[in-house]
Amino acid sequence: MRYAQGGGLTPVEQEKRERLRLAAAERFRNGDATAVVARDLRVTARSVRRWRRAWEAGGFDALRSAGPVSVERLSAEQFARLERELARGPLAHGWTDESQGWTLKRIKLLIGRLFHVGYTVQGVWKLMRRHGWSAQVPVRRAIERDDESVELWKEVVWPQIKRPRSTWGPTSASRTRPGKG
Repeated sequence: MRYAQGGGLTPVEQEKRERLRLAAAERFRNGDATAVVARDLRVTARSVRRWRRAWEAGGFDALRSAGPVSVERLSAEQFARLERELARGPLAHGWTDESQGWTLKRIKLLIGRLFHVGYTVQGVWKLMRRHGWSAQVPVRRAIERDDESVELWKEVVWPQIKRPRSTWGPTSASRTRPGKG
């Protein structure tokens, strides 16, 4: 993958990138230099050169998005149902262990059960990311944590500790001026 996220672009990001390529094509038609187009569109000169070659070979259509690399196997209605089922939580679907979060493996199994559609774990990751979902890391807190004591400490103790600090230096009485003294 060329993109830092590792999973390609969402449909919205694909449309934005296509608009950028088409804007570059307009600039090519006007005769703008590669460096100028790259600077103005805030992309690399290498990308502009690649787009220019595609534009010269096939015109504006060559720069249009080809759509997602992989075709989704769930319809919009099925994905909406999947989201509703995910909102119910893992417990509602039979997972009873301590960790009540959704994992990619669990979502993969749920998709198989609900829709009889097979996905790989990586495919589930791409599907969820494409629809704006991201990995959630649970907040770990000590069992012994006392929230009331924490709030009291924040309100009373911390302001006393966090006082404006002054810098160290000689006081005006101890300073001697050059030439006097």
